[in-house]
Amino acid sequence: MRVKVSWRGGAVALGRCQLTGLSGFEVAGAGLLAGLALLLVPVGLGLWLLPPAATCLRRVADRHRTRTARWSGRPLSPPEPLPDRGPVRRTSFAVLGDNGFWRDLRWAWLDPLTGGPLVSVPPTLVGYGAFGALVQPFVWRQLGDGNWYAFVPVTSTPTALAALLLGLAFMAAGLRLSVPVLALHSRLSRRLLSAPRTTELTRRVARLTDSRATVLDAHAAEITRIERDLHDGAQARLVALGLTLEQATGLFDTDPATARTLLLDVRAASERALQDLRDLVHGIHPPVLADRGLTDAVRSLALDSHLDVEVSASPPLPRLPAPVESAAYFAVSELLTNAAKHAEATRVGITLVHDGTRLRVTVTDDGRGGADPAGGTGLTGVQRRLDIFDGVLALRSPPGGPTTATLEIPCASSSPKTFSSSATA
Repeated sequence: MRVKVSWRGGAVALGRCQLTGLSGFEVAGAGLLAGLALLLVPVGLGLWLLPPAATCLRRVADRHRTRTARWSGRPLSPPEPLPDRGPVRRTSFAVLGDNGFWRDLRWAWLDPLTGGPLVSVPPTLVGYGAFGALVQPFVWRQLGDGNWYAFVPVTSTPTALAALLLGLAFMAAGLRLSVPVLALHSRLSRRLLSAPRTTELTRRVARLTDSRATVLDAHAAEITRIERDLHDGAQARLVALGLTLEQATGLFDTDPATARTLLLDVRAASERALQDLRDLVHGIHPPVLADRGLTDAVRSLALDSHLDVEVSASPPLPRLPAPVESAAYFAVSELLTNAAKHAEATRVGITLVHDGTRLRVTVTDDGRGGADPAGGTGLTGVQRRLDIFDGVLALRSPPGGPTTATLEIPCASSSPKTFSSSATA
């Protein structure tokens, strides 16, 4: 796959490469501390040193997990929390038996040896290129005849210009390489820092078990709500409508004017009952979602919102399984509500992409940021909707904004039929 690199993106990736390279010293220090604790375990001192060393290593590893997930845009599965068994000796032996600790330690020893040299290549090229382009043309006379820049002997004005051009080429190469190098380093970090597949499968089973229980409870609550709405809404209106019809029928011969008035009331009551039924059905499964698909259903949300919402789906989405479309629709609806109510946003961008196996919905607003799933039930409800399909919610919301929520739901298309690809509201 060919990666398109912009100069701005290259500069950002270059800075991240530099930051990653410098953080390698922190990684190496945490790894050496944990290694020292292990070496001292046989003499007893390591049993006291191992728990704080493992905690320090885990904090460093967690920072890199968070950073890797943020830069790559893909969530990274962390290991289980470090064991805490109370007494120091018991905790130390539990740490020695913890698979996550050994994975962190392996990463801390390998990353400075493999990832560190890798991410140092682009900054080195740019730095060396800057020396050739910005320094050599001005100092070559003071450096004497033994002055070389790469393979160019800089002894005259033409060779100084050659060094300048070569330096610019090195700088351009460093900027161009920074993006793929950072992506490769992220792949290596993900391989070393992610929890093993068995752990992830165990978590998925537990998550699906919990989500199934949540779905059953939500289903029972939804049935109760529908029954209550029918009883208090449409059913009550229909009963009243029947009584009014019976009264009007009895007045046809004796008081036609009153009977006519009652029939007009019946017509108005039937319209209200029909509207109640439509509202009830819309809360269960919006008709536009069933008729037009997810893209146009999200467009209808955009049109109903007072925010400036732009919806795009390129290439156009195929028809997806109805439960997936419903979960994505109501999740987007909740995110739009949060953007308007809590984030105080004015503009929202929604992008829908389906790659054949996974639906990805990205919702970005220009609000004040600082969104936290632990601070309310809205985002928690979105995650619960996705848990049913083994989906994930990745949230990035720094203070001051913008807030970006990415929904990913594994699914295949149910029909090749597609709908309109974009809309602006």
